[in-house]
Amino acid sequence: MPEVPSAILFGSAIIGGYLLGSIPFGVIATRLGGAGDLRSIGSGNIGATNVLRTGRKDLAAITLLGDGGKGAVAVLLAGLLARSAPQVSASALVALAAGAAFLGHLFPVWLKFKGGKGVATFFGTLLAAAWPVGLAAGATWIIMAFVFRISSLAALVAVAVAPLFVLLLGLPHAIALLALFMALLVFIRHEPNIRRLMKGEEPRIGAKSSEMSGHNGGPPMPPELYEDKGNPPG
Repeated sequence: MPEVPSAILFGSAIIGGYLLGSIPFGVIATRLGGAGDLRSIGSGNIGATNVLRTGRKDLAAITLLGDGGKGAVAVLLAGLLARSAPQVSASALVALAAGAAFLGHLFPVWLKFKGGKGVATFFGTLLAAAWPVGLAAGATWIIMAFVFRISSLAALVAVAVAPLFVLLLGLPHAIALLALFMALLVFIRHEPNIRRLMKGEEPRIGAKSSEMSGHNGGPPMPPELYEDKGNPPG
C-alpha cells in the first residue's frame, strides 16, 4: 500500500480537527431542547455556562460533554491516522488536529467565527492527547476552585500550569506547544474575566443571586441555580 503524502495527512488533520471543533453543541442543544437561540441569551456565549442561563442543567451538561468530547475525538482520529502513516510524527499530527479543533471551537465557521471561551474543549483535548496532564490540570482546577471559589481563576491557573506538567512528565514537545497554544488563547478569551478579577469583581461559585448579576458578561442566572434560591435583581 503506497504511503500517503505527509502534506495530505497534516492537511486532513487540520481541516478535520477544525470542522469537528466548530460543531456548536451549545447552540444545537438549546435549539433541539426548546430553549431558543443561545446566542440571544445572556452573554451570547455558546458554552455551558451560558446554557445554564436557560435554567436547563441537562442541556448545560450535554454542552459540556460535547465541547470536551469534540476535542478528544479530533485527537483520537489523528492518532488512528498516524498509525497508518509511520513516516509522520504521531505527536505532531495529534497536536495539529487538537489545536485546529480548539480553534474551531473558539472561531466556528458556522457561527461567523464567534465561538466559546474554550475551557471544556481545552480539558477534553488534553485528556485525550496526554491524559496524565489532563488529570493534573483538572486536579489543579478543583483545588483552586475549592480554595478561592472562583471558576474563571481556577480555569486560568489550570491552563497556565498544563504546559509545565507536560515538560515535567517528559512528554513530546509538540504536546507542550499544544498546551501552551491553547492556554494563551484561553487567557485571551477570558480578558473580561481577568479585568474583573483584578478589580475584585469576579463572582464566586455558589454566590448569592445579588452577587451573580452580570456574571460572564450576561444577566443574572435563573433563581433555581443559586444557593439561596432567591430572586435575581432587576
